[in-house]
Amino acid sequence: MSFYGFVLAGTHSGAGKTTITTGILSALSKRGYCVQPYKTGPDYIDPAFHSFVVGRKSRNLDTWLLSETSVRYLFAENCQDADVAVVEGVMGLFDGFGGTEDIGSTASLAKALNLPVVLIIDGSGMARSAAAIVHGYATFDPDCKIAGVIVNKVSGQKHYEILKEAIEHSTGIPCLGYVSTNDQIELSSRHLGLVPAHEVANLEEQLETVAQMIEKTVDLDQLLKISETEKPSPIQHEVISKFGNYKGLRVGVALDQSFNFYYWDNLDLIEKLGCECVYFSPMHDEKIPENLDFIYIGGGFPEVFAAKLSENKTMIDSLRDYHQKGKPIYAECGGLMYLTEAITNFEGKRETMTGILPGETRMTGKLKHFGYNEVFTSETLTGEEIAFKAHEFHRSEYTGHHLKPEYSLYKNKGSEKEILWHCGYRKGRAFGAYAHVHFYSEPQWLYFWLDQAITAKEKSNESI
Repeated sequence: MSFYGFVLAGTHSGAGKTTITTGILSALSKRGYCVQPYKTGPDYIDPAFHSFVVGRKSRNLDTWLLSETSVRYLFAENCQDADVAVVEGVMGLFDGFGGTEDIGSTASLAKALNLPVVLIIDGSGMARSAAAIVHGYATFDPDCKIAGVIVNKVSGQKHYEILKEAIEHSTGIPCLGYVSTNDQIELSSRHLGLVPAHEVANLEEQLETVAQMIEKTVDLDQLLKISETEKPSPIQHEVISKFGNYKGLRVGVALDQSFNFYYWDNLDLIEKLGCECVYFSPMHDEKIPENLDFIYIGGGFPEVFAAKLSENKTMIDSLRDYHQKGKPIYAECGGLMYLTEAITNFEGKRETMTGILPGETRMTGKLKHFGYNEVFTSETLTGEEIAFKAHEFHRSEYTGHHLKPEYSLYKNKGSEKEILWHCGYRKGRAFGAYAHVHFYSEPQWLYFWLDQAITAKEKSNESI
């Protein structure tokens, strides 16, 4: 059976990538294709929409966070049983880590995977000028192949025909169709981007509307024709040698409305290493699952659900008891907030949290830290320095504590060696930091925590 793969990229943020991507995912799925979605960059919310549509986890691929080997490994690993691989871009096609190189960009990923790009442009208020935009993007980097164009926000069929004629005449790149402006389709925003899929009212109806529009006005047959390629063969990766080495560990993963920012390849890696992932809800479950060896609390929106988290006293008590037994907890961003004594939300309301870490977090009116960074752990934490790449995006700050930070974060240590800030706080075997980490950036960071779980488990067995 044929295999198809392509990248959906925009000229800029707001061009309509997520709406059109979800529509294409839905339309192809309805045709009977098994579709594997991917998202460029460190985004958690867009992949949740992808996953909702196709019923399988969307994966993050990022050429700055990850090596090209890891990018190619994860791409191939996750589409072996799929018919179509669809990669949604980030920001504009060439936007990445800096202003002079394309690392971290959609273009960089498309080249690493050798996939054609379908460029999504905003056609509102334009006619022949659209051709100049497409021409500029197509010639900016000759190694990045733009194989087709989809025009968003057109007023109708006649408007699209004008745009199509101009673009194809001037660039030779085929227009694959269009999407009209539709007030019925509106994905709400929150302070960190789109509202997560599980919180959007009438999401199924909205996505059905988008899928019907795509099926009607986008030539999916031509899209598949220009994107037919060979399915990538599985490749080797250093992590494979560790598979099964941590068999027997039970890893508790916090997962509900308040904590759902995870790279799914992180969770898959934990299981491939031999662990069992046991999911629990800090909001709704009475207590943590039994016999856990390690707890992983990802990011999310604990500030939005702070009252509900605070009300669940039995869950908080069970986490405190787990921590007091010397077992490891690793928390990122929203997870860090949950480990502190309290969260103060945007309205100034203070809600008590677990208090495992001293100090409190409070929401602020602006982003505190945003973007990529390089992390270097302290030797006091890990014995020897571990370095990995990470990403931050948060509006809260952690104050009123006395803990010494265990992270040193740089924007680019290799060139300027100028520290961005310090973070990463530990009490016993509980650790929290704002940085979101893809474990394939440096698997040793995950191995460190699983080794901590083994050590704690051995000590617990000795005391029995």
